[in-house]
Amino acid sequence: MNLDGRGIPGISVVTTGFTDAVEAQSKALGFEPAVLYVPHPIQNRTADELKKIADDIIEPALKMLTAKET
Repeated sequence: MNLDGRGIPGISVVTTGFTDAVEAQSKALGFEPAVLYVPHPIQNRTADELKKIADDIIEPALKMLTAKET
């Protein structure tokens, strides 16, 4: 479903290990997504570490979701 095309804001949360993949896919699609990067890897994080990561990105995520396009 293309939410951006329907005017519904969204963001992708991606680990820094996939920066090149995001850039390549964005270029291939001709689309610049809103992306927040978190430390890589993510799968071996403790619950406390994941909470800290989430706490660190909540404000930037909300700003990106509520920003007006210019």
